[in-house]
Amino acid sequence: MMLLYEGKAKKVFKTEDPEVLRIEYKDEVTAGNGAKHDFMEGKGRLNNLISSDIFKYLKKNGVASHFIERTSETEQKVKAVHIIPLEVAVRNVAAGSIVERLGFKNGEEFTPPLVELYYKKDELNDPILTDDHVLRLDIATEDEIRALKEAALKVNAALIKMMNMMGLKLIDFKIEFGRDKKGNILLADEISPDTCRIRDLETGENFDKDVYRNATGSLIDTYTKFYEKMEAVK
Repeated sequence: MMLLYEGKAKKVFKTEDPEVLRIEYKDEVTAGNGAKHDFMEGKGRLNNLISSDIFKYLKKNGVASHFIERTSETEQKVKAVHIIPLEVAVRNVAAGSIVERLGFKNGEEFTPPLVELYYKKDELNDPILTDDHVLRLDIATEDEIRALKEAALKVNAALIKMMNMMGLKLIDFKIEFGRDKKGNILLADEISPDTCRIRDLETGENFDKDVYRNATGSLIDTYTKFYEKMEAVK
């Protein structure tokens, strides 16, 4: 199979079917747009297992995605989509960049949740965009922007429900979408502790990539505990 694209955490391969791609999760972890970078054995397996199960869960909750099936410990088949160069962030609680950028108090609850759009462009450090920026850059139409935000909030509601069952609190997350050949917008990329901020409801313990960003614990141990919690509430 021909390698189509290699990113920080995944490789994407063509298959015999032009409408299906194979994704391989890598044993790599990065932070700060790649400024921090390490290899961690078993990381690709955990992200694949977690992301596959979350996509299955979201499908049951009415969220369409590119996910087809998990084919091995580190691989999955997905529908071929053209990725929309936006990261859609949903924030339930103030943390990270929004605290530094806008002065919100760390831990402040957002009701309703905040939805933000970021330009997926590493060379520009993924800047935040207004709807008008998205239109001017010809990234998406007004209807598509509305659909992306609605889908992101639907993902948020479903993930909050799942996290609560696991004894966890969903702080925020970023997701990506793509268009299939018919123009349908589908949730794409991955959803895992790599792309979310997650805390223990009682202790506040991190269950996400912040343990790596801030060097406060073992990423592999943290993701393993997260996956075990997922399995326990299936």
